[in-house]
Amino acid sequence: MTALKEFQRLEAEAVWRATPTDQRKDVIVSLGDASLTILDLRENVLAHWSVAAVVRANKGQRPAIYHPDGDPGETLEFGEDGAQMIDAIETIRAAIERSRAKPGKLRLWITGTIAAAIVAGILFWLPDALLRHTVKVVPAVKRVEIGNALLARVTRISGQPCMTRDAREPLSRLASRVLGPAQRGSLVVLPGGVVQTAHLPGGRILLNRSLIEDPEDPEVPAGYILTERLRSQSQDPLEKMLIQTGLWSSLRLLTTGEMSTDDLDRYSEHLLAQPAAPLPVETMLSAFAAAELRSTPYAYSVDITGESTLPLIEADPMSGRSPRPVLSDADWLRLQGICGA
Repeated sequence: MTALKEFQRLEAEAVWRATPTDQRKDVIVSLGDASLTILDLRENVLAHWSVAAVVRANKGQRPAIYHPDGDPGETLEFGEDGAQMIDAIETIRAAIERSRAKPGKLRLWITGTIAAAIVAGILFWLPDALLRHTVKVVPAVKRVEIGNALLARVTRISGQPCMTRDAREPLSRLASRVLGPAQRGSLVVLPGGVVQTAHLPGGRILLNRSLIEDPEDPEVPAGYILTERLRSQSQDPLEKMLIQTGLWSSLRLLTTGEMSTDDLDRYSEHLLAQPAAPLPVETMLSAFAAAELRSTPYAYSVDITGESTLPLIEADPMSGRSPRPVLSDADWLRLQGICGA
């Protein structure tokens, strides 16, 4: 490090001793480029010291005594008349000390950085990891139980599910036709609350009564049921619920196997308020084809003009074919009376 400009070419008298056994000598000390040059009175160079390697033996005291770092036997002593030189040496030593790396501080910074990374990992990784693990280990029977608990809360808003004795079997046949025989009991028709359709953990699909009462063709509610099942398959319903209810909800379910009443209430309200998520047209057309359902009746029900659902109309997988009926006329008439008069 270069000596500070205001101290360049500074000289002062001092007393120097090369070793503890040598005689003390009067010398002239010259401050140059971050170094001290020690000369005898005839200006012969006796020694060179680097200011960076100079140690003060008696900090704050006068006369000031310095020695090379690691060699306290060689000393340089400045009296009161060397005050300016002492100040210059101390200023340069302080500047050099500030520029040096501080191992302790470096370790502190490294430790702090690592700690911050760990905390950030916990904050950002743990919730997602806990969520994924909870969704993975919760059994099907528990999902059905959670779905039933949610349904009980939904019906406080929507009213009790619609059901008549004559409509029970047609509703089961509709579920079996669209979703498969194992899903005969998965459809629930509500008098209100849900706008069109919604799904619950455990496999239940909720339908507004208007989807049963208003259409002339059972292929319309069949299309809504099919698309709602696609939404439930695009994201695990339990995962969707736990994302909404938060980290503690996942932790509680994982450790106790239960959902809190508050979480169930909040999610049931959210479920009824959220709009239906859009689905890729290709995915929908593949599902309609697999279920042997026409997509056109559903498309016109969503948009009576057909403008926004034109791909479902033009690419109807059953166009020009005769798909198997969704329900018989008699079953459809009985089902339309599911909510009574």
